[in-house]
Amino acid sequence: MFASIQGAINVNDIRKLARRRLPRAVFDALEGGAGDEVSLRRNRAAFDRIEFRPRPLADVAKRDLSTTVFGEQLSMPILLAPTGAGRLARSSAEIAVARAAARADVVYMQSTVGAFTLEEIAACSTGKLWYQLYLPPDRQEVKNLVSRIAAAGYRAIAVTIDTPVLGNRERDARNRLLARPPHPKVLLQGASRPVWATDFVRGRVEARRPGRPGRPVQQSLDQTRTSIKTSSDCVTWEDIELVRSLWDGPLLVKGLMRGDECDRLVELGVDGVVVSNHGGRQLDGVPATIDVLPEIVDAAARRLAVLLDGGVRRGTDVAKALALGATAVLVGRPYLYGLAAGGEDGVLRVIEVLREELDRTMALLGAATVADLDRSLVSGARVPGAPSPSER
Repeated sequence: MFASIQGAINVNDIRKLARRRLPRAVFDALEGGAGDEVSLRRNRAAFDRIEFRPRPLADVAKRDLSTTVFGEQLSMPILLAPTGAGRLARSSAEIAVARAAARADVVYMQSTVGAFTLEEIAACSTGKLWYQLYLPPDRQEVKNLVSRIAAAGYRAIAVTIDTPVLGNRERDARNRLLARPPHPKVLLQGASRPVWATDFVRGRVEARRPGRPGRPVQQSLDQTRTSIKTSSDCVTWEDIELVRSLWDGPLLVKGLMRGDECDRLVELGVDGVVVSNHGGRQLDGVPATIDVLPEIVDAAARRLAVLLDGGVRRGTDVAKALALGATAVLVGRPYLYGLAAGGEDGVLRVIEVLREELDRTMALLGAATVADLDRSLVSGARVPGAPSPSER
């Protein structure tokens, strides 16, 4: 049995380390989905259903994982997704994630819900940062928020559109995770994990703002609860138009699950979409994101960058999404496992594992570059344009 983060050889190993360190209620908050968690399970099952059709005679002696998104070269087509639970996993939260992403030269999309301000996170990172935007209920505040995002150096904004209300996250309700005052059940679970509890209570953060004394000011537990509960609001077409008028950089819409909305998004000047069902944490019963990806890729018709999140746990999953037309993928839970298990080094280990797996998968598929990954390399019952197993 591996004893450290460096001994873990895949994301599931790192997940096991995280589970050992975290109280049950906290692990469930990272792991769980909405309702009966049908969509949560579908996200994984759909990847397993898709099969590879390798081209073994290709020259793959040298492989290049780099890609270009919005005119900027990325070291690989894997980004770190926005998540609001970093503070629960480890007190260093987004600071550790941003620094690990910078070390690995991958994009980190920072969430509006975080333990630190967007300025603090930007000041502690030398990497590429994007910003996931939950629109404030008072739309008069949007201009100020967008100005802050620009001033801090974030390179793209993704407006989340699938949270008019929070999903029915029954694990959290059953565990009384957000109760005030803390439920005795949660306190007892925390006490059973003294390393996690000490870190959570003390909130130690080693990052320092360049040229400034002290350390970033972290949210309290009550503030964390409040942000999780209030990170929902109804977003309309007019809101997308408003953000577009205020933001000059790349603009994405996160939470798209149907292709017939692409035309209007293009008309509004949106540059990209994230095919996402919020990790199965919002509306239960929607399809897996990988199942609707081809529809959205076809509807986008190269007018929009199409990214995907939901269920990605392996480099093979990344290759399947890219073969079906995704520009890049985002991972959320995997790096939260890494954050919980090993802080900044744990996040970095997750990125390294996925990079190694993607590189190996491309070699075995006969794809020397990301551009070589296309639909001819996959088959599955729900993959338009590719043969099903029965047709081969």
